Amino acid sequence: MKYVALIRYVGTDFFGFQVQKERRTVQGELDKACRALFGCPCRVTGCSRTDSGVHAERFCLTIEPEAADARRIPPSALPAALLPFLPPDLSLFFAAAAPENFHPRHDARWKEYRYRIRFGGLPDPFLRGRVWQVPYLLREESFRRMQEAASLFLGRHDFSAFMCTASSVEDTVREIFFLTLFRTGQEVTLAVRGDGFLYNMVRIVTGTLYEIGHGAREPESIPEALRSGRRQDAGMTAPPDGLYLHDIEYCAPFQKQIFGD
Repeated sequence: MKYVALIRYVGTDFFGFQVQKERRTVQGELDKACRALFGCPCRVTGCSRTDSGVHAERFCLTIEPEAADARRIPPSALPAALLPFLPPDLSLFFAAAAPENFHPRHDARWKEYRYRIRFGGLPDPFLRGRVWQVPYLLREESFRRMQEAASLFLGRHDFSAFMCTASSVEDTVREIFFLTLFRTGQEVTLAVRGDGFLYNMVRIVTGTLYEIGHGAREPESIPEALRSGRRQDAGMTAPPDGLYLHDIEYCAPFQKQIFGD
């Protein structure tokens, strides 16, 4: 049986999702847990390759036991059955039978990331690794500048300038459906939804808006960077601490067939 599942994890102590030799990763932990549960190696395929320190609230993946005589577990029982084999910073909270032609990454209609920034005050140790904590207070004028500049990312663009230079992706065109910022006291959350994201793209978008808010660059630098495609024309790369894969939706009929939405 091929399972489709949803997981959530705190990424602070993971070197990203994808398995790496001699490094702790989300996929590596799932590989070990699934092997222990099913009694055979399993193929675990994720919807994204989140980076070191990045978190996920609703991450979709498929699990395929590779042996014909693998232990048979009903999909509804998988979350409870897998729980004893998972570490405390990773949980699987939904499972269903997956259509054979379903792919958790290729069939995604959109993904939504959120980035949390806490401005001002002394660092809160209870938020370490969960929020980007900066020492400066956020003025209302700065927040308005960030909000207004965010709209310049909307639409379909070549985001080469907002991608890590180490990335080897050839197709760098992505569409942003919405990008908004909302504020609660001195904490700001950036929410961005698109058809896909390049390596470090959300962190660079966040860093660029942060610099605009504090007057280190002008909003006009965003369309200029989109036109030039040069990494040096965009802003800083925000740290991974505040980044969360928040949600994902799939193309019809998979979304309704699997999740009932």
